[in-house]
Amino acid sequence: MDPDQLAKAFVEHYYTTFDANRAGLANLYQEGSMLTFEGQKIQGSQNIVAKLTSLPFQQCQHSISTVDCQPSGPAGGMLVFVSGNLQLAGEQHALKFSQMFHLMPTPQGSFYVLNDIFRLNYA
Repeated sequence: MDPDQLAKAFVEHYYTTFDANRAGLANLYQEGSMLTFEGQKIQGSQNIVAKLTSLPFQQCQHSISTVDCQPSGPAGGMLVFVSGNLQLAGEQHALKFSQMFHLMPTPQGSFYVLNDIFRLNYA
């Protein structure tokens, strides 16, 4: 699978899971993983999922506008940059967001998220 296809498949899986069952994202992170969410740094799979599941909204829908990727380093990692809209239940206007993932290969042949940076984009 070429990097662009891999990035698109990861993005589709990540946001579909986020929108339906945020706790299901736990297996995408490891203990060395780090999330920076609106400037707050959180490390470790359990802490990251605790943060994501405690966000002050229950239902949301991500709509992806762009996905860009680059290979990263000799270990076979990949940088994935996403931009799009986030529609919260009960809100009239969608929020614009950007998110960057640094994916690293696992011995089993899949990928996990080593680094994840999320920002809302305010006009």
